[in-house]
Amino acid sequence: MSLFTENMRMITAVVIEDKSDAVIKSLLELGALDFVQINNLPPEQMARLSKNRPNSNKAAIEDARHRIDNLLRQGKRPLPSSKMLKVQDMNDLNIMSYTSFLNKFSASLSALKDEQKSYSQKLEAMLEMKSYVDENKKEYLDIRTGKITSNIEVLEKRLSEFGSLIIQKDGIFSTMTLSRDSANVSQVLEMLGWEESADSKLQRDGSLAVIDKLSIEIMECTQKKEEIEEQVAEKIQEQEPKLLEMWCNLRLHELSDQIRSYFKYTNNTTLFSGWVPTKDANKVETAIFSATDGQCVIDWTDVTDSIYETIPVAMKSPKIFRPFEKLVSNYGTPEYGSINPTPFVAAAYLSMFLLMFADLGQGFILFLIGLGMTINFKKNPMKPDGIINRGVAVLMIYLGIVSMIGGIIFGSCFGYPIIHAVWFNYHEVVQGHPLAGTPVQSVMDILGICIKYGIIIIFIGLGINWINLLRKRRWGEFLFSRTGVSGTIMYLAGLYVAFGYVRSGFVSFSFNNWITIVLISGAIGILIKEPFIWLTDKKSRHGKSFSSVVSHALGMWIIELLETFISYMSNTLSFLRVAGMGIAHVSLMGAFEQLSTIPGTHTFAGIAIFVAGNVLVITLEGLSAGIQALRLNYYEFFSKFFNGTGIAYSPVSLRSADHK
Repeated sequence: MSLFTENMRMITAVVIEDKSDAVIKSLLELGALDFVQINNLPPEQMARLSKNRPNSNKAAIEDARHRIDNLLRQGKRPLPSSKMLKVQDMNDLNIMSYTSFLNKFSASLSALKDEQKSYSQKLEAMLEMKSYVDENKKEYLDIRTGKITSNIEVLEKRLSEFGSLIIQKDGIFSTMTLSRDSANVSQVLEMLGWEESADSKLQRDGSLAVIDKLSIEIMECTQKKEEIEEQVAEKIQEQEPKLLEMWCNLRLHELSDQIRSYFKYTNNTTLFSGWVPTKDANKVETAIFSATDGQCVIDWTDVTDSIYETIPVAMKSPKIFRPFEKLVSNYGTPEYGSINPTPFVAAAYLSMFLLMFADLGQGFILFLIGLGMTINFKKNPMKPDGIINRGVAVLMIYLGIVSMIGGIIFGSCFGYPIIHAVWFNYHEVVQGHPLAGTPVQSVMDILGICIKYGIIIIFIGLGINWINLLRKRRWGEFLFSRTGVSGTIMYLAGLYVAFGYVRSGFVSFSFNNWITIVLISGAIGILIKEPFIWLTDKKSRHGKSFSSVVSHALGMWIIELLETFISYMSNTLSFLRVAGMGIAHVSLMGAFEQLSTIPGTHTFAGIAIFVAGNVLVITLEGLSAGIQALRLNYYEFFSKFFNGTGIAYSPVSLRSADHK
């Protein structure tokens, strides 16, 4: 694993027009080129080029592919994936033929679908009526008993759209409908010559009979609906090979057109450009030469000739770090050439969670849940993500493991201090009776540990920032910014004063002459940052005069100093929430432990309280600890080095997203 983002190179190639399709297939199979618009080339070169070749089939291709997706879903078949795509299977595309086939096939299913829809609507209405019957809310039902001049088939047909249930006995009809449809039902019955029975016994018997028939009708309707669904599924499964073949060809052409959209054309040549990781540069060049039989011109541009902000960023992390790479990408993409923060985020996130949710038993439960969900997702690759997606399921495995480690360190298992603590027993310290001779004797000691932990995290962030700035030779920001040398020495001075205040028993501050010198030096550094950058970096001037830069720096100086002081103080104190979550976790489990002793620890009620307490803590405390760890990473750690202005490396390949 590289500590930094991957090195990139830009390729610009001119190939013979007749070879462009072969080049597209080669680049698609290689899947390493992140294309850029040719408009970025020099104006004199752009003048010789025409516009992009239009692609009128894009919408039709995407629509046909989505129609196939929908058919496969109706047929209860797994959706195709990018693993099925092979460039050598790509054939000429006749979108009209595909559309015609899909139209005919959909038409052949329409009768079954209409019948299925009818049964679904009827079943929905009857299930609603059944719920009102079960809840004894008959005021929501319209039950009638009487006679009509028409037969039952006509009555059923006219009332079918309302999901009505109808029975007949000895020429007497009984109907049950939802009350909200009673007005429309009355109109239909009036047209059919309905005569409501005045016999109370007939009314009562009819009402009971139609209610008794309801459950039977629900079963029959459900069975019929499932039979129709199976018929639809069978028809679709018969055509599955054809549908998959069409889907793959459509997707291949869709990806090819995506590449072609970056091409520019003259009468005889095709021009394209894009970024590729340095390690794949030879592969890309070889693929283009091979596809064109050497009839091409290739030019490579080094990153030194490009603006860093326009270079795509590829972060290559080992598989073990993938869940944490997602946490980074959710926040933003780091700048090109900077340190890949993924391993640092992994270490920080897991250690924060360990300190906030340390329990051997509860961590094991969390581990089992994550492992079970991960296995379930692997067994069902087409299963859609829910509230907990694949990435979160894997992350829960990691969190369960570190929670178990924390339980061993702090001596906690299912909220009880029943195992020997490696470091100190969290429960005993929080409850006020720590063992003599242990390194931590009070809650204040726990708070101090978390503050020191936070300071370490902040300095790691500052160290990453310094390395990034030095690599990019941003000397002004490195020396004089809030997260550079000036801000850091002010932070160090502030820490010295704060720790001296604590050591004095919160009585006096330690203010030495060198502290004053350090603070003044840092403040002056922040003041001269913008003028220094203006003098040393011509690109940053943008028409600004030196006097305007100086006046702006003077005007913003006090605000900068206040923000420096406030941000460092708030960032440091924010890590008190780590101690707060850990103390709350122990206190809550202590409360449930005491509650379980009221009915008796070994009674059913006591065990139920114990189980309920653990479930509540795992659910709420686990979620809170995960969120707080993420917040501390984003706002306290990332704020020291991460700006998120990078552009993610996104090559066009067969492994591009399957369903867009």
